[in-house]
Amino acid sequence: MNKPLLSVEQLSVTFNHSQTVVDAISFTIQAGETFALVGESGSGKSMTALSVLRLLPNNAKISAQRIDLQGDNLLTHSEFELCKIRGRRIGLIFQDPLSSLNPVMSIGSQIAEVINIHFNLSKTELKQRVLELLQQVEIPNPEQRLKDYPHQLSGGQRQRVMIAIALAGKPDLLIADEPTTALDVTIQAQILALLTNIQQQTGMALWLISHDLALVSTMADRVAVMQQGKIVETGLTAELFANPKHPYTQKLLGVLPSIHNAGKNLITRISTPLLQVSDFYCHYPIRKGIFKRVVDYVRAVDGVSFSIEQRKTLALVGESGCGKTTLGKSLLNLLPSQGRVVMNGIELNTLTGEALRQQRANIQIVFQDPFSSMNPRLLVGDIIAEGIRALHPEITADERIARVKKLLQQVDLPEDSLYRYPHEFSGGQRQRICIARALAVDPKLIVCDEPTSALDVSVQAQIIQLLKTLQQEQGVSYLFITHDLAVVAEIAHEIAVMYQGKIIEQGTAKQVLTQPQHAYTQQLLNAVPVLKTA
Repeated sequence: MNKPLLSVEQLSVTFNHSQTVVDAISFTIQAGETFALVGESGSGKSMTALSVLRLLPNNAKISAQRIDLQGDNLLTHSEFELCKIRGRRIGLIFQDPLSSLNPVMSIGSQIAEVINIHFNLSKTELKQRVLELLQQVEIPNPEQRLKDYPHQLSGGQRQRVMIAIALAGKPDLLIADEPTTALDVTIQAQILALLTNIQQQTGMALWLISHDLALVSTMADRVAVMQQGKIVETGLTAELFANPKHPYTQKLLGVLPSIHNAGKNLITRISTPLLQVSDFYCHYPIRKGIFKRVVDYVRAVDGVSFSIEQRKTLALVGESGCGKTTLGKSLLNLLPSQGRVVMNGIELNTLTGEALRQQRANIQIVFQDPFSSMNPRLLVGDIIAEGIRALHPEITADERIARVKKLLQQVDLPEDSLYRYPHEFSGGQRQRICIARALAVDPKLIVCDEPTSALDVSVQAQIIQLLKTLQQEQGVSYLFITHDLAVVAEIAHEIAVMYQGKIIEQGTAKQVLTQPQHAYTQQLLNAVPVLKTA
């Protein structure tokens, strides 16, 4: 075997001299190969990558025998010398492009900044190189996009800009840290195809960090599985996934959602409609000119109709921008809309004032990002009790506390969570708190807006099972908004596919996922990564 491009020996990382987050791990990456480091959040994957580049905070301490890049021990380099390696010999794509890009710099300037650090180009050559990179990552109309700012781009386009910045130094190794988390399946497929094409063109090695095992199985040559700071299993991708040896790897593969599970393990019963939506619209006016006259409308939701039965789950699927979240918020009267929304015989969108406030107890929402949807200054007990206090003022303080404790028990959180703040919990635990908050007022319907999109497979499986259990025990119905069709197969009784503000296909989960009628539904299904074991 050729000498490795990167060789890491006995790497450990500790925080505050006591907390070990990476524990004596060793691995190699060959030139031109795709190496994947997989595991749950908190396992130490991202910390390992940041350690190689020495990008850790001041309270972190690195120890290792060697971190060798093509015969060059990075541990012996000064900070000044490392700056010449970062971005030049090793590129890094961060997980969240919006928070990683500078909001007050144009994307052209941000790409040019990296090139200026590592290469001495004229102004004309610099602009040409920036345009080449934008073309390489397939940004449409690159000449026009040079002066755009990050907020003017879609999630997929921002990720492409991050890739362009990482490629600007022509690195030998590209580290991609969860490059497709929370992206639509079609955009995800485009980003992965893009990385594969660039790798073939340049011959660089790719270090993929992910918790998505299906994605890894289609991309990686070799895989290392990480748990609690240790690498517990390493091997060729197909062999490792076909015959996992370590119990942790077996556990991760065991909870992986699959489209083939559509309709399985779901209790189906004859029930009556709970919510009926007819000719529902949500249009945003486009205003132009000095007098800001309305010249057109953004048709976010454009005449949709559907129904949700009691104790059933309707999954609303589609790409970002198709109108899924707008529809979910509009049903709760959080956004202006038109159409007919009838729940238990009451027309919700004709209600105002106190009548509307009382009906809010019947329909609640769980947002995509649990942390930003909770007040960070409130204790968890107060967050959950807020709805009870507002909609049921007759309940005493003692009864309210008892109710909150019971809710915490239902969502498998310890009772002392009552007196802790949101930042003290993991992502999966915070999502459980949001589910408890939604359940606090005994709703008949919960709108779940991408509740599992950024969670690890094991935590995702726990949340799905929790929602299914609550549905059986409490009889609650769900409008489950997502772009992840594998998750849909695990939880949904029926599916509605949304495209450009319209529902283009509806049916049972099994029917839509196994016999799609519309070309767009087929496109979504074709983009879903499938675990490959051979």
